[in-house]
Amino acid sequence: MKYYSTRGNDGPLGYEEALLSGLARDGGLYLPESYPAFSDDEMRAMADLPYAALAGRIMSRFTDGELDEAELAAMAGDAYAGFTDLDVAPLHHLNGNIHVMELFHGPTIAFKDYAMQFLSSAFDRALKGAGRQAVILGATSGDTGSAALEAFRGRDAVDIFILFPDGRVSPVQQRQMTSIDADGAHAVAVSGDFDDCQAIVKQLFNDHGFRDRVNLSAVNSINWARLMPQIVYYFSAALALGAPGRKVAFSVPTGNFGNVFAGYVAMRMGLPVERLIVASNSNDILTRFFEQGAMQRDVVTPSLSPSMDIQVSSNFERLLFELMDRDGVAVAGIMDRFAETGRFELPDSAMTAAHRHFSAYRLDDAGTLAEIAASMEIDGMCLDPHSAVGVSAARRAIADGTVAADIPIVALACAHPAKFGAAVSKATGTTPALPPHLADLMQRPEKMAKADASAAAVRDLVLEQWRRG
Repeated sequence: MKYYSTRGNDGPLGYEEALLSGLARDGGLYLPESYPAFSDDEMRAMADLPYAALAGRIMSRFTDGELDEAELAAMAGDAYAGFTDLDVAPLHHLNGNIHVMELFHGPTIAFKDYAMQFLSSAFDRALKGAGRQAVILGATSGDTGSAALEAFRGRDAVDIFILFPDGRVSPVQQRQMTSIDADGAHAVAVSGDFDDCQAIVKQLFNDHGFRDRVNLSAVNSINWARLMPQIVYYFSAALALGAPGRKVAFSVPTGNFGNVFAGYVAMRMGLPVERLIVASNSNDILTRFFEQGAMQRDVVTPSLSPSMDIQVSSNFERLLFELMDRDGVAVAGIMDRFAETGRFELPDSAMTAAHRHFSAYRLDDAGTLAEIAASMEIDGMCLDPHSAVGVSAARRAIADGTVAADIPIVALACAHPAKFGAAVSKATGTTPALPPHLADLMQRPEKMAKADASAAAVRDLVLEQWRRG
């Protein structure tokens, strides 16, 4: 399998080259040359596979010629061995035809663990095979950072620096990052918002001298290999609900667009996905895009669902590439305009293609609290604020006929409610407890660096603290 940049000037690369490169050298994002599809018979044969074996079967289509199915399944088995539910990504019936897929059974109790625990093994294998070491630089709105630092902590071949917006993540999210005390692991509080952190990462990847000096790589969802393990749980849920003989819709709390794009890839691989529902909070740049056909950057507003407090969704460029018929030159021009003006519009043909598969809804903080309270009272299910945004969108998609009542909707529960205990307590009067392995989290000492919201400040910090400087 070969990989190419969405901006047309990088590639072809093999899977492990794309893994270690992270962001393409022309500023774009890597995508496979094609989406390998499964037949209905092949999907039926996957229905009874254990989760790790299913992961090996699906991901091997993207590593053809480099990693085989058995090796990938073994890596997935190791990655998910410590998860607290034997089903790894269990489904629970909520009400009507809505099902909640719990994606918080990993070590940092958020969906990012599904990719990060696998990715750390993938990096180890690739770096050892190439005889290389790497500096990983990432930005987080909360959950990616804790999952990445946990997965890569103490690895000799990797120094990892995670940027997070100072004061704009939940206390649990911050402590999960700052309580990790391991050589080469650095949590960095940046004096800005998530979009500032993400912009710094992209600027430093485009500083090719710095990039090559430290062998820079990424574990944000700008890295294609981050999305591969996420494709798996879409298949897992749909197969459990009767696919390929039955269509399934998904409602996805969405900020950076990586998780819902993984669902799009699953659909392109043959999974019968009726609709992908983009669920946004008050930072609704994606919902406005699907409503208006224009992407318009606005000011980030802090909310009860901080992991979605984003106005520049990096992974949207991958969908843009598909909507523009894989025209890298056109995508590069659009992204340049967006960087300059904070806005772009798409032609009607592209929006018709987008509306064929996607719908979008928004929910403000008041609505989020109401949904948390209602889900607890009616269904006995405690949702975190992000998951509540997704469940609310699923309810509305059924109510307005966007998804037919006989088609199940899987709402992705992306974080354990205890990660956002204050919001849950405000909605329900009860503060959810952290799971046993994190019971003492808030008493653990913190270790973090601070940096101004500039590429120069972060570059200097990395050069000062990486272990091979």
